[in-house]
Amino acid sequence: MAMVGLFWIAEGDVYVGAKPAGLAPGVRLTPEGVVGLGDGQSSLCLWEDVSTLTVADVPVKSLMRRVGAVTDLALGTVKELALPGGSVWADEAPAMMTVRVGSADGERELGAYVAAAVGYPQTEIDLSRALLSRLTEGAATMATTLAAMSEWGRAWEGGSPRGAERERLLRSWVG
Repeated sequence: MAMVGLFWIAEGDVYVGAKPAGLAPGVRLTPEGVVGLGDGQSSLCLWEDVSTLTVADVPVKSLMRRVGAVTDLALGTVKELALPGGSVWADEAPAMMTVRVGSADGERELGAYVAAAVGYPQTEIDLSRALLSRLTEGAATMATTLAAMSEWGRAWEGGSPRGAERERLLRSWVG
């Protein structure tokens, strides 16, 4: 499993945002189309019907987000130490992104959890948006691009690559 830009690639599966579990919302890109996963958004939009594919509400990586993540970790540790047996406060859910799938019938919005705790670098956001747009350019382009992403995911071993490698991959997939 690895994160490359806004994509979570697990073996041969490509997701926008984090890979969902159970009834959690998510968006999977398959050779057939864009699949909404999770409670209340299960659906399939076939590629032949998809005219636009965009993403909104993407958190940008910043120093303040990093400081906030460290602060949250420290406060969580203090709460756990002060309240043996577990905290009485529920953990906060990860941030959500909105994946917009446009077709002749209108626009459908699908939710997906953010996979990057401190946000995404702006360059990776821009390249990921360009890649999503590229997927709507036609069947051959979509099939080739998704196949390259899936092939990389099946061959990759280890965690997410470093920033320079993620950018290189995104640039190669954008073409």
